[in-house]
Amino acid sequence: MENSFNGNLETMIFEYIDKIKYLLSPEIWGNELFNCSKNEVFVLLLLYRQSDVNMTQIADYLTVPLNTATGIVGRMEKRDFLVRERSSEDKRVVTIKLTDAGRAAIRDILNEMIRYGQLMMDSFTDEEVKLVFKLVDKVMDSLSRDANQTAAKPTESKIRKIMIE
Repeated sequence: MENSFNGNLETMIFEYIDKIKYLLSPEIWGNELFNCSKNEVFVLLLLYRQSDVNMTQIADYLTVPLNTATGIVGRMEKRDFLVRERSSEDKRVVTIKLTDAGRAAIRDILNEMIRYGQLMMDSFTDEEVKLVFKLVDKVMDSLSRDANQTAAKPTESKIRKIMIE
C-alpha cells in the first residue's frame, strides 16, 4: 500500500509543479532576481532587512565558508545588486549594502508576492485562512524536525585523493 501512496504522491507533486511553474518565471515577475541563486536571494533578503552587514555575517547566515560568501557577493556586485564599502571609522572593516537596483529588485518581488498572497487569501474564508496557516505550520514543523534529525546524524568523512604526476 505504501508504494502505491508514494507513486500517487510523486504524481501529485509533479502536477502541482506543473501548475505553479509559470508563477516562478522571470517573464511573469519581470525581474532579474529570478536569475539569482538561492544563496544570492537569501543575501538580498538579509540586506533588505538589515541594511548593511559584513562578510562574516553573510557567511554565518548562509552557513557557508567565508570564501564561498565572498564569491557570492562578488557575483552580486558585478550584477549591481550590492556594493562593498569601507567603514569611515575603521578602514579594515568592509560592509555590504544593497544598491538602489538591488533594493528595487527585492522590493518589486516582495510587492508581487504580497499581491499574489492577497489574491489567494481573498478567495478563502477566515476559517480557511486559519486552516491554511495551521497546515503550513504543521508542514514546517515536520520538515524542521526531519532536517534537525538529518543534521544530527554523523556523516562519513570522504577523502578525495588528488593524483600528482
